[in-house]
Amino acid sequence: MIAFEVQDMTCGHCVASITKALQAADPLAVVEIDLGRHRVQVEPGRADAAALRVAMEDAGFTPVVLAG
Repeated sequence: MIAFEVQDMTCGHCVASITKALQAADPLAVVEIDLGRHRVQVEPGRADAAALRVAMEDAGFTPVVLAG
């Protein structure tokens, strides 16, 4: 599981945009989002943390990878 902090994720539309971006980058990924904690957790299928981060950045967000 790869965890990101995304402080600029503020609403349900943000959640939908991030989910869509991550699933486009890795269709096999399982995405869990906690809007209140600004946390995105991904169980990747094929993509690595860098590719997932770039997908969220391309969608307009600023994710930070959280350690272990």
